[in-house]
Amino acid sequence: MGISVIIPTYNEEENIGRLIDELQKYGGRELEEIIVADAPSRDRTAQRAEQAGARVIVSEQPGRAFQMNAGARIARGDVLYFVHADVRIHPDYVLDIRQALNEGYTLGCYRYQFDSPRMILKLNTFFQRFDRIWSRGGDQTLFITKAAFEELGGYCEQHRVMEDYEFIIRARKKYRFRIIPKNIIVSARKYENNSYLRVNYANAVVMWMYFRGAPQQKLIDTYKSLINTDKYGIKPADVSKLPT
Repeated sequence: MGISVIIPTYNEEENIGRLIDELQKYGGRELEEIIVADAPSRDRTAQRAEQAGARVIVSEQPGRAFQMNAGARIARGDVLYFVHADVRIHPDYVLDIRQALNEGYTLGCYRYQFDSPRMILKLNTFFQRFDRIWSRGGDQTLFITKAAFEELGGYCEQHRVMEDYEFIIRARKKYRFRIIPKNIIVSARKYENNSYLRVNYANAVVMWMYFRGAPQQKLIDTYKSLINTDKYGIKPADVSKLPT
C-alpha cells in the first residue's frame, strides 16, 4: 500500500509545515508522497510546503474540488488521503487506513475533537460518533482507494461548497465507508472568529438549502453573509450588524 496525502491550501503558512512534518514522522515507508494543491495562496504557503518536503502544485482554479482533483490526478499512491491544512493527524493514520482497507472498506474518515477546551464545542464532537451524513465533512479527513476515486470521477468541480458531502453521498452508494473510532484534532478558529451559535446556524442553514437543491452561488452568498472567514474563496463578510 502506498498513500498519497493531498492537502488543499489557501493562506496556510502557519499550519502547513507542522502538518507535513507530522505526516512524514508517522507515515513510514507506506507514505508515498505529500501533495499540496495550492489555490494559489497570497502568503508563503507554497514555499513553506516545499521547504518541508512536499510536492506543490498550483490549481488552475481556486476551490477545494478543483484542488483535490488536481492533486489526485498526479498522485502515485494507490490510496489517496485528503487532509485539511489545519488538522492534527492521528499518529496511527497509516495503520488505521491499512486495517480499514483489509477489512473490506474502500473509503472512510476519522472522528474529531477541537483544539479548544470550550465545553460547548464538545457537543459537535459528540455527534461525530454517529454515522450520519451531516457529520461527514472534510475536517474529518478522507481516505479512499485511487481506483474508486477515479471510478467515481473525483469531486464535482461545480461545487464550490459542500463538495465533500456530495462526494461521500455518491461514494457510499457503491462502497463500504468506515468511520475510524479515533479522534483527530481540528482547529476551532472558525468558532473563535465568530461564535458557536453563529457557525452552527450557518452550517445548518447552508446544509438545509443544499439538500433542497439551492444553487451553489446562493449557498456561497448565504455563507458569506453569516460567517467571517476567508477560506477557499469565501471572503470575510461585514458581520458588524449580525448577532453574536
